[in-house]
Amino acid sequence: MNGQSYSAATTRAWIEVDLGALVRNAATLARHAGVPLLPMVKADAYGLGAVEVTRALESLEPWGYGVGTVDEGVELRSAGITRPIVVFTPLWRGDWPILRAACLTPVLDRADEILEWGATGGGDWQLAVETGMNRAGVPWDAVGELAATLREVPPQGVFTHFYSAERMDGTREVQEARFHAALEALPARPPLIHAENSAGVEHGTSSAYDLVRPGVFLYGVDSGGMDGAEPVVALRARVVELHDIADGETVSYGASWRARGQRRIATLSVGYADGYRRSLSNRGTVMLHGRQAPVAGVVTMDMTMVDVTGIPCEIGDVATLIGSEGPSGPTITIMDLARAAELSPYELLTGLRERLPRIYLTSGAEDLVREASGDPGPAAAAEPEESDRSVRSARARAMERGQ
Repeated sequence: MNGQSYSAATTRAWIEVDLGALVRNAATLARHAGVPLLPMVKADAYGLGAVEVTRALESLEPWGYGVGTVDEGVELRSAGITRPIVVFTPLWRGDWPILRAACLTPVLDRADEILEWGATGGGDWQLAVETGMNRAGVPWDAVGELAATLREVPPQGVFTHFYSAERMDGTREVQEARFHAALEALPARPPLIHAENSAGVEHGTSSAYDLVRPGVFLYGVDSGGMDGAEPVVALRARVVELHDIADGETVSYGASWRARGQRRIATLSVGYADGYRRSLSNRGTVMLHGRQAPVAGVVTMDMTMVDVTGIPCEIGDVATLIGSEGPSGPTITIMDLARAAELSPYELLTGLRERLPRIYLTSGAEDLVREASGDPGPAAAAEPEESDRSVRSARARAMERGQ
């Protein structure tokens, strides 16, 4: 195991990442698209651990991986990942020496930087084409102006990014028409052309391009275009306090929650400093012994209070804030939580903080919830094999990075 033992990692609050579900989600998209994957593992694989995620995805033999920063690419190289790694954020030229040393692929879009890239050593690079998001890339109708530059320093690939493929509102068709016009303006077809993100794959047919770039679908969030992504993430926390309060008593800062009659309040050892957002105050729900318990009052930095009136529970029990307590039980999805918090699911995932240990599973979570609760259960009597799960804490991650 990495970092801590399972029992040490689950004394407070933790995240479980089902790598089996992650790989199945990726395989579903690959079958649907019919072309190789370029999985997006930026932002530490959307907060779930880029090294562990890429190692799991290696079994599908993707073309390469996408990251947002040079440091993210260097981390993957240090972990032994040898496939192409594309850094999709525009870079300051001072990053080029490190980028080249790690054999990372930059994204470029201006004639001066493309020529300088070629003049200072060259190497693979990809051309970003702006077709409507207006974030980064050469405007689609200005690609022809780069023709001479592209003949001199030809790109390995060219791509664009769909900004609302899940809406089915015609914007994708506009972007694709602009992208095709940009491709026609190229002096030669590059080896790689790609455009579809997760929603683009979900709401399309087999890809007309060479690669697809799935992101959030891999991590268990879909946009309703296919059968749906398997849940990948669970967030769990211990009950650390129980209080019986009288009618009219209040809970947490600002007294925004007031008891109506005699109530029982459980304090969970997780808060907004862990990524369980303050906007879930008086809105979120958790699962405890198969029952829903609503968040009572304001989510605080390290603790969250829930109303467990009528739910038998004790100090040390495990509450589920994201995910399910077993394969047949109800699930609190990332999308459920995002709607309750009025946030993007991307924000929720990437906001899960490193002080929460990550536990990597290849088996079902039900037995692990029993184990964490101190109930061996019939299926959890024996210790799982080391290959079935691993634990990585914030301290272990810092040690690996030499911090």
